[in-house]
Amino acid sequence: MDTDAFVAVHQSEWDRLAALSDRRRLTAEEADELLRLYERTSTHLSMVQAVDPGGPLAAGLSSRLGRARTQLTGVGENVFVSVAYFFAQTLPAAFYRIRWLTVIVAVGFLITAVWYGQWLAGHPDVDVIVPAEVRQQYADEDFVNYYSEHPGSSFSAQVWTNNAWIAAQMVAFGVTGVWVPYVLFVNASGVGMAGGIMHEQGEAAAFWLNILPHGLMELTAVFVAAAAGLRIFWAWVAPGQSRRLTSLAREGRRLITVAVGLVLVLLISGLVEGFVTPSEVLPSWAKIGIGALVLAGYWAYTLILGGRAHRAGVTGDIGRYDAGAEELTA
Repeated sequence: MDTDAFVAVHQSEWDRLAALSDRRRLTAEEADELLRLYERTSTHLSMVQAVDPGGPLAAGLSSRLGRARTQLTGVGENVFVSVAYFFAQTLPAAFYRIRWLTVIVAVGFLITAVWYGQWLAGHPDVDVIVPAEVRQQYADEDFVNYYSEHPGSSFSAQVWTNNAWIAAQMVAFGVTGVWVPYVLFVNASGVGMAGGIMHEQGEAAAFWLNILPHGLMELTAVFVAAAAGLRIFWAWVAPGQSRRLTSLAREGRRLITVAVGLVLVLLISGLVEGFVTPSEVLPSWAKIGIGALVLAGYWAYTLILGGRAHRAGVTGDIGRYDAGAEELTA
């Protein structure tokens, strides 16, 4: 092949390809032209590579094709833009979608905890269930010392990782329909029995002072994770007009976002539990006030930003291209 003659014949097409590739916007006709030139130049490149694969002409055509490919397919979104969109749109929308189920889970949890606390405190055979010396030791030392026997930083990290792991399990294993009720029941009965012992031993004030600062947000995070897990479970129980696997995959993609967001929520809760709850400097009203502010911040984030994103059509799902096509069903 005569390279010089080949260049002379096709140089104008390559220049036009480069010019269209460098434009910020293209009309429909220009986009069609760019696609035709891209395909034609790809053929030219393969012909050149057959003769001189390492030559400057092949390198130049490869570079022009690369710019044209970027123009046709688009460039990846800036990572900072993606992170901002996640926290301003995707995450609050996911929280907002399960807001009522979160409240229902919270009511059920609290009813169970209160029932267990009253049952233990008023049981005639309470000494058989939990011996008197064990209850006294728990009320006098164990309950309060739990929050202060370790340095705040290490205790916060331990609480954070443990709670984040539990939340992730509730979202991921919620599809079973069994795991979420089991975890909720175990935690509700545990909190209720702890409260029952503290009230029966005359340490009700110590119980609420050590539970409320971090517990308001920590328990809410558990309720949110439980709601997400139950929503995923219901997606395959009642898929509507979609196939069960399609419904399950769609809801799982949307709500796994909750597990990621709760990592940050539980980090804040862990810091409160590690540094605010055991603080000997802060007065009681300040500790509870900080916990209430954290909880109010979560609900403001969910209802304001989440409501706005939800009304704008944000679902938290990935794009249609990445999610793949769905089979239509009647």
